[in-house]
Amino acid sequence: MLREGSPLPLDAGPGRTVVSAVARTGETAPGRPGPAGPPTGASAGPAEGGASTGPSGSASTDPLGDPFLRTRTVLPARPAAFLRRERLVRHLDRALETPLTLVNGSAGAGKTLLAADWAAGLRQPVAWLTAEAGEHRPGVFWAYVLQALRACGTPVSDAVGAPAEASRVDHTLLARLAAELEARERPVVVVLDEFDRVTAPEVAEQLEFVLHHAGRGMRLVLVTRTEPLLPLHRYRAAGELTEIRAAELAFTPEEAVVLLERHGLSLPVAAGRALVDRTRGWAAGLRLCALAARESADPEAYLKEFEAGHSTVADFLLAEVLKRQPPQTQDLLLRVSVLDRFCPGLANALTRRDDAEPILVGLHRENAFVEDLGHAWYRLHPLFGEILRAHLRVSLPGLEPELHRRAARWLRPRGPLTDTLTHAAAAGDWAFAAGALVGDLAIGQLFTGLRSGDLDRLFSGMGPEAAGPATELVRSARDLARWDVERGLLHLRRAQERPAAADRPAGPAELLSRALLETLAGRLTGSLERAERAAEAADRLRREVPLDLLDAHPELTALLLTHLGSTRLWAGRFEDARAVLTAVTGGQGTAATALPRHEAMGHLALIDYLDGWTGRAERKALAGAAEAERFGLSRPGVSGLGLLVLAAVAVDRDEQGRARALLDETALLPSAARDPVTAAARALVGGRLLSARGEARAAAERAVPAVSAVVASPWATGHEALATAAAHLAEGRPERVAEALESVSGGQPASAVEAARMLLAAGRPEAALGLLDGVRSGARTGPAVTVRMTLVRAHAAYRTGDVATARRLVAQALLDARRDRLRGPFRDARSWIRPLLSTAPLDGLAADWLTPGRPRGGAPAALVAEELSGRERDVLLRLARMMSTEEIAADLYVSVNTVKTHLKSVYRKLAVNRRNEAVRRAREVGLV
Repeated sequence: MLREGSPLPLDAGPGRTVVSAVARTGETAPGRPGPAGPPTGASAGPAEGGASTGPSGSASTDPLGDPFLRTRTVLPARPAAFLRRERLVRHLDRALETPLTLVNGSAGAGKTLLAADWAAGLRQPVAWLTAEAGEHRPGVFWAYVLQALRACGTPVSDAVGAPAEASRVDHTLLARLAAELEARERPVVVVLDEFDRVTAPEVAEQLEFVLHHAGRGMRLVLVTRTEPLLPLHRYRAAGELTEIRAAELAFTPEEAVVLLERHGLSLPVAAGRALVDRTRGWAAGLRLCALAARESADPEAYLKEFEAGHSTVADFLLAEVLKRQPPQTQDLLLRVSVLDRFCPGLANALTRRDDAEPILVGLHRENAFVEDLGHAWYRLHPLFGEILRAHLRVSLPGLEPELHRRAARWLRPRGPLTDTLTHAAAAGDWAFAAGALVGDLAIGQLFTGLRSGDLDRLFSGMGPEAAGPATELVRSARDLARWDVERGLLHLRRAQERPAAADRPAGPAELLSRALLETLAGRLTGSLERAERAAEAADRLRREVPLDLLDAHPELTALLLTHLGSTRLWAGRFEDARAVLTAVTGGQGTAATALPRHEAMGHLALIDYLDGWTGRAERKALAGAAEAERFGLSRPGVSGLGLLVLAAVAVDRDEQGRARALLDETALLPSAARDPVTAAARALVGGRLLSARGEARAAAERAVPAVSAVVASPWATGHEALATAAAHLAEGRPERVAEALESVSGGQPASAVEAARMLLAAGRPEAALGLLDGVRSGARTGPAVTVRMTLVRAHAAYRTGDVATARRLVAQALLDARRDRLRGPFRDARSWIRPLLSTAPLDGLAADWLTPGRPRGGAPAALVAEELSGRERDVLLRLARMMSTEEIAADLYVSVNTVKTHLKSVYRKLAVNRRNEAVRRAREVGLV
């Protein structure tokens, strides 16, 4: 049986490297003796001349009469490529301050060489003893302890005696030994290596007796794979225990790189980190990989891609860990190797036995590469798991899919859904996987959430042979998530046509999942009736689904409401759309709902834009972009609607370069050609940008959305009509403008105002003003609409010669447009408004934001739309003194909220957005 410190007899085979090496790695401190030669204060063999002769006879033999083996009482030699790790040696130095030290780790963790290297650097005697396999005779054990003390030059006196029998030791001997050690001026360090081989419980009891009564005369270091049968809790509670365990023994990436350099391999830290991740910093694994990589033509590639099941590492672990276990334990390890983590119940489901709990507890205690995750869950060391899976496929061919199937069925009612799906997919049981996804109400996770990409890839392996309503729903969801409308609707129809099993009718979770996809189908086909019908069905079904299941999947409701809101927006029902979309943005802001929240913000931004609230639209679009950035949304499901709104706002501000760049960002998104609202928004922005450049005919052609819908959208149709009318005007056909605008009514304020502008330009002022009079007024109409409406009325007055009214209306329009920098309406009116803007006070109102600046000699402009109150002037004066809101409130003896209210009024009257702009504007007009 191989143990740490023994050569590895790894037989050569096809594609293998013959390695005979000690798989150990350690570290020492600067100034300590080098790895060659015996340690300070330790003899290379049994002490000569100083040994006593006890009842057992000669000091050169044990109680069985066998000669003492010198190799058991000398420090193991360190290999030439040995790496001293200072952090571990410093930690082990604490062993000189505590009675008991435990170095506990798996086979090949580097325990023995760490202890040997540390011991070699000490300036006091170290008694070293390596236990033998099956060490169960107390008399032999204590005879070797006494021999180790003699070997390091610190023998005990003849009064202590020696064990006379192999199977027992006299208690008096132990008491004399403890008393003599306690009386020494300097403590002796005793290192018991491979202590897990000592199987006799009475030895542990005797050792604890000696350690306790030796007091400061003994420092005991146990090097072991398992927990020793000593009362560690008492030593730990008293602060008398030093511990170094597997996590600390593991190599860091930096240490791994240095170790590889010792083997002639130069690798970057990133490559070392990848190797450490795979081996978990296991010392023997790193050394064996390094030895094998040296024989490869491309060592770095080998270390990245080596097959664990066909390597020297596999030879070591199979011989050192697996084959030393009893058959039932070997069988369990092979079967659980298909699992990332497991508990006794899950392991029993794979073995179809009921003995997993004691086996797993024992394996963890033995450090047999089984890690305890807490709460009775375990996992295999990743490299060990790889090797076991490869061994499973050879020793039990064809069993792996069945093991995955058993795991999926055990996990379905007990474990995470992702684990159930992973194992069902690995078993090729797609009907079960789809049924679990749909039954858990998790179909929305194919659209949104951190696992959406993983789920999509998992179900990409589902072939056409998988049948049933659940599989068709999953296929439909995957297609619709990629905006493949035709295929998605085909699978949705098949899901409705394929009956459920007679013994398992469709449950509420399946019907609710279908309702979600039906709502999305209504959105993508522009069918409000279909979406509303599905949403009503979903509302009824939610009452039949367990509340905890709904709470676990907030994405389903968020997605459903987003799709419904999008369909309502398409149909022109802005307020109804706003209601459900606001419910989405006000919901849980988690990764699960990130995509619907992002989309809902984009839709709300578009509604605000179409209602004329460009500032609000911009803020919501930016909030949607922040939501996407926060959760890293970059998959095809992102609609890009927020970018289109930002582009539209840029057009209204006459920032054509920015608008073009934003529009181009959405060109490659699948939603640009498949989602009706997104396609219509893109057509609207593209058309307005071309129109702003004077390309009226191209704008008319671009205004038609590249998407088919069951029912046309009134606002999208209105935009098409406007673009067509604009083309008629530009091409000298004013008589055809009214005909093109017949579909535009006052129920669409933004379109109606723009239509009135074109009718006026076409020489039909009565029709233009009549259309304006029919526009529904109210709080929902924003500056972008009211500014255009004011300019149309100003133009009408200007045409009749009422210049005074025209100037007053233009002034009002300038003040209303200034806050949101709405240059677009004035650009469209440039043919008649330019002379007015060159005269005072309109030139001042337009200066700096609409026109380059005030003409020389121009009179100062009345930049204040409304007179400031006395209290507002007080606040403004203190604002100019750089006082904070709190300081202004204290100075005026008012509340902070009162100051904020005055500030809002000041900003509005000065047509600014910020404190510094208010102060600058106030100085321009002489208020401060």
